[in-house]
Amino acid sequence: MDIVSALSGLIDLPWWGYIVITLIMTHITIASITIFLHRHQAHRALDLHPVPSHFFRFWLWLTTGMVTKEWTAIHRKHHAKCESLDDPHSPQIFGIKKVLAEGSELYRLESKNKETMERYGHGTPDDWIERNIYTKYSASGVGLLLIINFILFGPIGITIWAVQMLWTPIFAAGVINGVGHYWGYRNFQAEDASRNIVPWGILIGGEELHNNHHAYPTSARLSNKWYEFDIGWLYIRLLEMMGWATVKKVAPKLNLDKSKTVCDFDTLQAVISHRYEVLAKYTQSLKSMLKNEIDHLKDVASHHGIDGTTLKRWVLADAKTLQEEERAKLSLVLSKTRNLDKAYTMREELMAIWQRSTASKDELVKQLEDWCHRAEESGIEALQQFSRRLRSYA
Repeated sequence: MDIVSALSGLIDLPWWGYIVITLIMTHITIASITIFLHRHQAHRALDLHPVPSHFFRFWLWLTTGMVTKEWTAIHRKHHAKCESLDDPHSPQIFGIKKVLAEGSELYRLESKNKETMERYGHGTPDDWIERNIYTKYSASGVGLLLIINFILFGPIGITIWAVQMLWTPIFAAGVINGVGHYWGYRNFQAEDASRNIVPWGILIGGEELHNNHHAYPTSARLSNKWYEFDIGWLYIRLLEMMGWATVKKVAPKLNLDKSKTVCDFDTLQAVISHRYEVLAKYTQSLKSMLKNEIDHLKDVASHHGIDGTTLKRWVLADAKTLQEEERAKLSLVLSKTRNLDKAYTMREELMAIWQRSTASKDELVKQLEDWCHRAEESGIEALQQFSRRLRSYA
């Protein structure tokens, strides 16, 4: 046997076969992250049978070296401190270039924070194999994978291994944590900058639907609109059919009862459950009104040092995310247009209803009904239409 034959590997494939093998392996890794680490461990959106649960743990140890407790804790902290200085990897704080290029470094840095691990890492696996192999020798798995790849595929196996090592840092740490909070479309006006990158979540297991996830973080299904596809949810449903998974929670479905004309407790519950969709619909109304008023407001805004893009961003943003000086300038500009000023103020009043945790249910229903009544009496068509739709929430 010559040297070339000895190094050729146990499996000989055409060039496209190696590409297929690489895609399959990296896809299993992505599926393990989204199903096991993300939806099962971090958010408890589903329960997993020990068989798939341990397979995912083993596969992630072998292909990424990630420790379950570290990943879970860092992700939970991301949700708890989203877009703040304490967010481990927000592109709004660190900048999009840093998160895209150094997402893995930000992850490793936060994994050394003992306070993060203790506060957010509870409930993760703590058995013998986790303590003595997966955590203690977290880097050994990827080393073993390199050897396995070389034995199976020869020198090309090293290339396959290199792709596997880059896949998660690029797509999960970079694209999802970076692009998913910077570019894309939004179904929901969540209290952060989360975006859906594309409606077809295949390469990253459905994680592209990031805005949907931030609106309903404990949902096992990330797709929400009819045109969105979450392949991770497909795998969960298959595991459920096999008796290996139990879905605990999915995002609530909005029901509209057009015969309703008065707000009741069901209306209140539905509005609170779908508050991010309520805000998204309201934001569309504000966009339309701002478009009609923008020419009238340009000179006023320019007088206060505000350009058109900044004015639009301020009007559509949650007021509490603006600095006091910004809110004061915006107030001066909006005072020159009755309809837009009224609509902006009433959005803040609507948000305050579901933020009043000390009020009784009856008081909140009354406040919601009063808000709808004032919207319909405002003489502003956009507010009137929005109010009538809000009353139909069931």
